[in-house]
Amino acid sequence: MANTKFQYVRCFEESDACLPDTYMVVRIDGRGFTKFCKAHDFKKPNDKRALDLMNCCALQILNDFPDIVLAFGESDEYSFLFKRKSKVFNRRRSKITSSIVSLFSACYVFHWNEFIDTPLKQVPQFDGRLVLYPNDQVMRDYFRWRQADCHINNLYNTTLWNLVLKGNLTLADATEELKGTLSKDKNEILFSKFQINYNNEPEIFRKGSVALQMLNTEEKRQKKAKFVPEIYHIDIMKDGFWEKLNCIK
Repeated sequence: MANTKFQYVRCFEESDACLPDTYMVVRIDGRGFTKFCKAHDFKKPNDKRALDLMNCCALQILNDFPDIVLAFGESDEYSFLFKRKSKVFNRRRSKITSSIVSLFSACYVFHWNEFIDTPLKQVPQFDGRLVLYPNDQVMRDYFRWRQADCHINNLYNTTLWNLVLKGNLTLADATEELKGTLSKDKNEILFSKFQINYNNEPEIFRKGSVALQMLNTEEKRQKKAKFVPEIYHIDIMKDGFWEKLNCIK
C-alpha cells in the first residue's frame, strides 16, 4: 500500500480476529426467501431442484475452502464448519463471513439454469454469521440442532401442505388444525388421511444434506491424500458419525 498522508484512516479499522483453537461455523440464510420461492413457483412442501442447487453451491464452497471439513444444509440455509486449527484469512471474522456469503450467492445465480427451468426473476440474497464453538461437544450439538430443526420443520410442512393440496383446506384452516399437535399426531394425520408413511419420505427432506471432504478412493490407492467434497443424506445425531471424522481437528 502506498505511503501517503491519507493512510492514517486505517487506524479506524477494528481487529476482528476470531479466538484461536475454537471451531468457526459460518451459517448462511436466504433473505426474503418466502417471497423468492413464491415468485419462482417452488414446489410445496419441498422442491428438490432448489435443494440440489443449494448443495451444488455448498460443494463449490468446500472446493474453494479446504479448511471447511463439513457442512450441513436444509431449506435455504447452510452451515460450514472450519477445522479447529484453521488460520484461513488469519481468522478474520468479517473476511471469512463475507467471502463465504459472496461466493455462495454468486454460485446460486451462476448455476440457477442448471437446476431451475423458471427464469430468475429476483436477485437471491443471503445473509451470514460466524459463531465460535469452544469444544467438540458444543460443536456437535450445534449440527445436531440444525438436523433436528430440519426434521421438525419438514414434518410440519409435509403435513401442512398435504392438508392444503390434497385435503383441500385453506392455509389458515390447515395451520389451525396443526396447532398444538405433536410429532405423533402429524404422523397419524399423514398416514390416516393421505396414506403417507413419513419415514418413507426422501432422506434429503427429512435429514437435510451433509457435505463432507472425503478422500478420493483412486488417489488414495496412489497414496495421494486429496480430499473431494461429496453430499450425503445421513443421520448425524449419534456419536458414531463424529468419531469417524478424523479430519476436523
